Amino acid sequence: MSVYLDYNASAPIDCRVLDYMVEIYKGTLGNADSRTHDFGETSRQVVEKARNEVANLLSIKKDEVFFTSGATESNNIVLLGLKEYAELTGKKHIITSSIEHKAILETTKHLQQLGFKVDYVAPERDGRVLPEKVFNLLRKDTLLVSIMHVNNETGAIQPVQEIGDYLFDKDVFFHVDATQSFGKLVDELRVLKYDMLSMSAHKLGGPQGIGALILKKKRYKLPPVKNIMYGGPQEHGVRPGTTPVALVAGLGKACELAVSEYKENAEKCCAIRNCLLQLLKESGTSYQINGNLQYCIPNTLNICFDGVSSEALMLATKQYCGISNGSACNSHSYSPSYVLTAMGLPKEQIESSIRVSWGALTDIQLVRIEFGRLLEYVKSMQQLVDR
Repeated sequence: MSVYLDYNASAPIDCRVLDYMVEIYKGTLGNADSRTHDFGETSRQVVEKARNEVANLLSIKKDEVFFTSGATESNNIVLLGLKEYAELTGKKHIITSSIEHKAILETTKHLQQLGFKVDYVAPERDGRVLPEKVFNLLRKDTLLVSIMHVNNETGAIQPVQEIGDYLFDKDVFFHVDATQSFGKLVDELRVLKYDMLSMSAHKLGGPQGIGALILKKKRYKLPPVKNIMYGGPQEHGVRPGTTPVALVAGLGKACELAVSEYKENAEKCCAIRNCLLQLLKESGTSYQINGNLQYCIPNTLNICFDGVSSEALMLATKQYCGISNGSACNSHSYSPSYVLTAMGLPKEQIESSIRVSWGALTDIQLVRIEFGRLLEYVKSMQQLVDR
């Protein structure tokens, strides 16, 4: 048996979501933008039902939901889609953090090459960004503040509520990358003040390849985000291209399930975290938790096993324990985690750190068995080092 503990990279699709998608694939034939026959109208109704489900989960209006291929594309649309507005207004200053997803960091670097000024706020040792550091960087020409809600490597919950409250009456757009919190921190997101929000379905039991960009209306107007691709008027021109009806339906179903189950899911995740922490405590290994558990989402742990290479650990245990040592988008690289580096951790600690992430579908008994096996391996490696 093996246990999958890399949910922050991609969570398994919920069987109920998959069943619904298969039903749509089999019975819904038309293009959702074909208005000349009932087949297209049926597909459009499926898409609009899903749009309603996303809106319901966030307590927003359905016409503020725009489907994309996922949070990476949504992030790109936010940053690149504001370029025209920035040129017109002369507001070409952006504030973000140094621990954002690469979809933000690589895009802001591109904008810097085009003349934009970008400030990157470093986190504290616990992995959280101080709101005051963001506020102190605001300028007259600040266009956008972009901060992720939950860090994908450490699980650190960022103070987006404080930032959103402060920016609400300012002439600055606020974007939240909610990839890791969408469908999990539901109550927090429902009251959060923001202009734009990104999410992906595959982090909450939906299919890969679909997500959404939320554009909140202010004074009846959407943020001035322009399309960055061309080819059609789909999604009101924000994201052209044929709407993938079954994928959209899967996202909608995942949101519907999250509305009714998010509290129960959080309890299950907390129980698994408590189980993991107890296993660590009783393991006889030397370890450290990277970050402050008080400010972490309950489905993520970033653990340093002193003196044990994370690369070697993953290779030795990959047959029975699916873990990672950072973001999936950087897994092809052997360079140290840029998130842990930004937190100021020593290189030795970074190179000995792994990320463990799970969800409500994770079998806690399997966690006890297989993560316990991993800990036995860690203990044996540390004993070898000590000799």
